Amino acid sequence: MSATIALVDVNNFYVSCELLFNPKLRGRPVVVLSNNDGCIVSRSGEAKRLGIKMGMPWFEARVRYKDHGVAALSSNYALYADMSNRVMSVLAEFASAAEVYSIDEAFLDFSGLS
Repeated sequence: MSATIALVDVNNFYVSCELLFNPKLRGRPVVVLSNNDGCIVSRSGEAKRLGIKMGMPWFEARVRYKDHGVAALSSNYALYADMSNRVMSVLAEFASAAEVYSIDEAFLDFSGLS
């Protein structure tokens, strides 16, 4: 019997969490900043299309993209942990086994399910 394993990775997790509670930001370039707002740790698709890079220092991005309406948000790790727990609980309902890999990734075992 062969195993059927899937990797689930939530896209732009921190930004996605923020957009759930601030839908007015949808469609805008949005970034989430690291502790002390030093560098970019999550980007919306719109921010990626502008060329904003992961890990880019915010002081650089703020100047380079000042005319693009980039919304910069401080990290909210309590929110991300809560949302991660919710996502992982839902995923576990659909698999015979689930292994959480990170805050936004999990391996799901669908072996034996029909």
